[in-house]
Amino acid sequence: MNEQLEALLRRIIHPETGQNIVDSGFVDRADMGADGGIAITLRFQKAHDPFARKIKREVEEIISATYPEMPCMVIIREAAPKPRRREQVTTTGDICQIVAIASGKGGVGKSTVTANLAVALRQRGYNVGILDADIYGPSQTKMFGCEGFIPEAERDEEGNEYIIPAQSLGIKIMSIGFFISPTDALMWRGGMATNALHQLIHQTRWGKLDYLLIDLPPGTGDIHLSIINELKISGSVIVSTPQQVAVADVVRGVEMFRHPQVAIPVLGVVENMAWFTPEELPNNKYFLFGRGGAKLYAEQAGIDLLGQVPIIQSIMDGGEEGRPAGGFDSRVEEYYSDIAAKIVEKLPAEC
Repeated sequence: MNEQLEALLRRIIHPETGQNIVDSGFVDRADMGADGGIAITLRFQKAHDPFARKIKREVEEIISATYPEMPCMVIIREAAPKPRRREQVTTTGDICQIVAIASGKGGVGKSTVTANLAVALRQRGYNVGILDADIYGPSQTKMFGCEGFIPEAERDEEGNEYIIPAQSLGIKIMSIGFFISPTDALMWRGGMATNALHQLIHQTRWGKLDYLLIDLPPGTGDIHLSIINELKISGSVIVSTPQQVAVADVVRGVEMFRHPQVAIPVLGVVENMAWFTPEELPNNKYFLFGRGGAKLYAEQAGIDLLGQVPIIQSIMDGGEEGRPAGGFDSRVEEYYSDIAAKIVEKLPAEC
């Protein structure tokens, strides 16, 4: 444990023990990485310690005040796994590759990219599933025209219950949107959301999949860390628009996956809404949201640019109509097929 960080953390008192969190045994790790970042792990002896989030916030505040120029990640862990009434066998055992699709901010088309990438992978002959983990704005139900789907459950001989996913265009889809109304989504607290996601991850009857794409919420937060802890993710794809303000948020997303305590490979960046070409002027490109910002960032950060997807009317229309444009518009298919090929090339062929 870094001595300077240890001294700082000794100033924080756990309200229940009356002692500082170091002597109380709550600090599992406190290091300054070679990359200039700070990593702190708090391990609480009690499941759902009522003071855990308060202490986490105090740690973040004291580190930020002392080292304002250094990024810091604070992770909470429990001393032991939560007991279960019955051993639950996860349904993810036959999934080969799990790819997280993320964005630094909302409104960049992350869900649209996820849907069309899934179609592109399916067209290449792979078995594909989508987990719509965007708790506060699930979109995949709309993208694939299965908003009215009500999942059924089935039990095995041992009494374990499994959820049957929706299927559209040969793609298995599970979304929190199947279980809540649009108005309920904004009312969910973090604990409720992570518990629901745990069930969707481990109890959905995924079967044998070559690729499971996870449509993450925008930004970085507890939902992301929860999913990272629940699954062995093969790699991540970051979606951005060319705007500088969007690219600035991409940096945080990339650093989250690159953080030593996360260590998930960033497969590359997709620059969405890169330009607009009117059908009547096929040789013209209009850069409505800036020009090449995500491409430039990818070059500077040493990350591959997986592709630049222009604004095409059928992409928006397909999302509204419940059929991703990559499945019926050859212009869209071309862009996503190229992105899919690069992702396939980056991940091992054998599981």
